[in-house]
Amino acid sequence: MAMRHLASVSPGAGRGRLSALTGVCSKSGYLRMTTAVCRLCAAELTETFVDLGMSPLCESYLPAERLDSAETFYPLHVRLCSSCLLVQLPAYVPGEDIFSDYAYFSSYSDSWVAHAKRYADTMAEQLGLGPDSLVTEVASNDGYLLQHFVARGIPVLGVEPAANIAEVARSRGIRTENEFLGAETGAALAAKHGRADLVAGNNVYAHVPDLVGFTAGLAALVKPEGLVTLEFPHLLRLIERRQYDTIYHEHYQYLSLLTAQRALATAGLVVVDVEELSTHGGSLRVHARHGAAAGETSSNVKSVLEAEAEAGLHTVEGHKGFAEAVFDIKRDLLDFLLTARAEGKRVVGYGAPGKGNTLLNHCGIRADLLEYTVDRSPHKQGMFLPGTHIPIHAPERIAQDRPDYVLVLPWNLRTELSAQLAYVREWGGRLVFPIPDLEVV
Repeated sequence: MAMRHLASVSPGAGRGRLSALTGVCSKSGYLRMTTAVCRLCAAELTETFVDLGMSPLCESYLPAERLDSAETFYPLHVRLCSSCLLVQLPAYVPGEDIFSDYAYFSSYSDSWVAHAKRYADTMAEQLGLGPDSLVTEVASNDGYLLQHFVARGIPVLGVEPAANIAEVARSRGIRTENEFLGAETGAALAAKHGRADLVAGNNVYAHVPDLVGFTAGLAALVKPEGLVTLEFPHLLRLIERRQYDTIYHEHYQYLSLLTAQRALATAGLVVVDVEELSTHGGSLRVHARHGAAAGETSSNVKSVLEAEAEAGLHTVEGHKGFAEAVFDIKRDLLDFLLTARAEGKRVVGYGAPGKGNTLLNHCGIRADLLEYTVDRSPHKQGMFLPGTHIPIHAPERIAQDRPDYVLVLPWNLRTELSAQLAYVREWGGRLVFPIPDLEVV
């Protein structure tokens, strides 16, 4: 396999501000990175949070005819801003290159759709939403969330950057605009469709290289008295539970409540409440309003900030030591797979999530240690994982082959997948969860 190592600059990152990277071109035509600067405060980035080496884009699945072609690998070198404390991955890859045509469809996770319905029902009741309201979701994917508001007769607008996924949402009756959100597009969409009573962003705030422009877009979309809610994995839980596989090029920043507050403040949005969620290994859902309508801040905000401060996340020093935890996970997983191979045991995977590709590429795991993986999404079946070239089959393949072990790559869906894979016990097979600690059950 030929590999091409490249770092590229996002042309859309930080418009009107310093780019996430500055560099000069070498004689070979590749970009040589000279300076990385914070996308939130523009300070020079000199601190490393963790360096995972080189990896391909985690959703760049390969058809069989491309297996002998070169793949582009990019750095997974995560930095810490010593000024504002934002943990971030420089924009080696433009967002347009990642999200314009995307392979992730939210509706294939039953637990995630159920989570979305609970949110929709709660917000509709709390905010008194009805036929005269508007709910706008940014990065609305295939309509997994907005469908629940539509079912209640509440008008919706989806804003989805991936054209292929936006089309699926439209086919389901979800009004969707195919746009990347920024300050200008937010204002244009508000002028066209009206400002929303509720603006939701689930697992998108970590995915935008132009964090300041995106936040300005959120402020433009929501009514002066409206509410913005954002869900994102909590940096505190990522560190505590050693969830390093959630680091990949689609995630440009790794947020604490403190840094989320600072980012939202750039557009005059104030965090008024926060919920701690179990999704994605431990997430936050922040509630924010325009400053003039913010009112009193919930005690939950103070509690979460105090927990972060106690863990050291409000200092540079408190972020150090994560690299050693990453090595422990790599060592334990490789020891298990190598032992299984030596004993003649068969190991296959379940799921083809982005996090799994970070884990497999960082550990150097190929099809000699993990025969194949399976996934419910027909868009991934018949393809191969990026970098590792492990084949992806339909879930039925596991029952046909009756392997000794099934390595569960989307470990964050442990409860849901443990139930789905209960049949593995019929032949004495066992499930393997690699994070936060290797566990064979």
